[in-house]
Formats: sequence, structure tokens, C-alpha cells
Amino acid sequence: MADVSANSSVRCPVCRREHRWSPPTYPCPCGAPVALPLARDGVPLRVRRRTWAGSWVAVPCGACGRSQDWPQPELCCPCGALLALPVDRTGTGPGTAGGPVGGPPADRPPFTPVTIRTARDAALASAHYLRWLGFADVLATHGPPASGIDLRGRGVVARVDPTTSPVGVRAVETVWLTALHISAVPVCFALAGYEQESYARAEQIALPLFTLDLTGTPQPAGQAAERLVATGA
Repeated sequence: MADVSANSSVRCPVCRREHRWSPPTYPCPCGAPVALPLARDGVPLRVRRRTWAGSWVAVPCGACGRSQDWPQPELCCPCGALLALPVDRTGTGPGTAGGPVGGPPADRPPFTPVTIRTARDAALASAHYLRWLGFADVLATHGPPASGIDLRGRGVVARVDPTTSPVGVRAVETVWLTALHISAVPVCFALAGYEQESYARAEQIALPLFTLDLTGTPQPAGQAAERLVATGA
């Protein structure tokens, strides 16, 4: 059985790889924060095809008792499996504040996620995250569609892929080459994760890969991304 517990440890049921996880928090209309804690004895489920109904989870506010639908927490394992994480729906389980795995540097405030409902939201969430990492003037670009370059900022170039298909190695290399040309940091964000070859290539060229879920909290997918989260821009 896969292990998912309150200590934010998640084991992929496909490859058995262990991941650290920081459950997100959302503001209830009453003003109290609502955490989405992981169920202690729950089992991650592999998502083969997303559905709208399956993309949300109802969790009550511990302060006022109001139950609302929040984005279903997900994690994309480097093995290629997209996992839906089991949530304690009672609203009483322990949880941690939202933020990237590994925690931010001491002078960086906690990351506030942007809920993703549309492709535009995916770009906004990614831009917000890059600014949180310390990159300035991050804006969407309007270059040729084939370039796949969606965001640019001071010292950074990023691709945001909001589709349901894993990102291929060619797209990863395109971002890297573009950033190399202008001496910027290349970054990739994807809702559906990456092909296995993309993970391997990104590690070779030290390109940070992040996976997005509907909570809007990017999760690092590899050592390069973890280093960027730890050090910032």
C-alpha cells in the first residue's frame, strides 16, 4: 500500500519513489485558512484521464464549518505517473501551509497559490511563482506558437504547458536554447508533467522542471528545480 501521511510524505504506487509534499491552504470566506491535509492511511490514485468532477474536493473550514470545493491536490512523479492525492475531508486532520517542497529562503514570504481553472490561469500562476522566486518583470510573451515560450522576465525565460499531454524533450531543449542565447535561466511548467526523456535531458542541462496542479502550487520535478527553489533567482 502506498504511504500518504500528515508528515507530507508521498510514495508513488507505480515506481515506489518517495516525495515530499506541502499541502496547500486556501482562504475561507470567513477569513480563516483552510488546509487540505493528506489522509493518513490514504492511497494516491493514478490519474489517466482528468475529469472536471474529479478535479475538486470538498473540505470544511475548521473555523466556521462551511464546506467548499477546492482543487484536488495532485503530484506528477518523474516516472510519468500523475497522482491524485487523498485528502482528509473532515477538515480536522493536521496540515501545513502551502508552499513549494523544501521551503523558501528565510527572507521570502510563504507562497500564495493561484487556483488554475483555465490555460490563462496556468500562465498567471507560473508568472506569480517566478516573481515569488525573485525574478522581476515577468510577463507573458506573444512570440511564434512553435517557440513555446510563454513567459519572460529579468533573467528568466519560461514555458508554460497547460495541455493534457506530457511535455516532450524538444520543447525542453527549445526553452534551454532560447535562454542560453540571452543569458537567462530557463524554466518549464506543465500541468500534465513530462515525458521520461524530458526528465533525463533536463537533468543533463540543469533545467528546472515544475509540475502544476489545479491548486496553482508548482512542485519541483528534479534536482535543478529543487536547487532553484532553495536559492531563488
